Amino acid sequence: MKDVIVIGIAGGTGSGKSTLINRIKEEFSDSITMLSHDFYYKEHSHIPFEERKKLNYDHPDAFDTDLMIEHVKALTEFRSIERPVYDFTIHNRIDETVTVRPAKVIVVEGILIFENKELRDMCDIKVFIDTDADVRIIRRIIRDVEERGRTLDSIVNQYLTTVKPMHEQFVEPSKKYADIIVPEGGYNRVALEMLNERIHALLKERE
Repeated sequence: MKDVIVIGIAGGTGSGKSTLINRIKEEFSDSITMLSHDFYYKEHSHIPFEERKKLNYDHPDAFDTDLMIEHVKALTEFRSIERPVYDFTIHNRIDETVTVRPAKVIVVEGILIFENKELRDMCDIKVFIDTDADVRIIRRIIRDVEERGRTLDSIVNQYLTTVKPMHEQFVEPSKKYADIIVPEGGYNRVALEMLNERIHALLKERE
């Protein structure tokens, strides 16, 4: 039995995954490390910027999930990894990498992590955050304007053409694989306390 616990946290864009992860980090501090599927968007240097803006970033093929699986395996074997860095302002990876060191708890998060069977089978606990679509789009607009330098028109256009259809085709159906469905993510204190208790129990089992 492996000593490392892998927690998968999925849910639509803006559902509250980051908030839930931050709450878990507050509980487990140095015992936890996190990998986001967003780090693993494929490299597109061969495609001009104007064309990169038009790509479908909400389809499973947009991600190098095989590399993410390889990195999760390495971390569960207590080996450090060099994870990629993705720059959303240029829609491409940059040359730099970030060293991620192993920890007792690995959180893997992303909208599509349960769509891939190999990745979801690596998770000891699978959590899906279920948040109303209107709340999610508002959060996405605020994030993309403030953090990713996007215009309102581009965000709305992307939401209608790729985000919403891909959510309905891939993200929402993957909810059936979750062990726990959490309304409102990290703002659901009861679910957070139950999840933290389960993580503590698993850690104790594997001491």
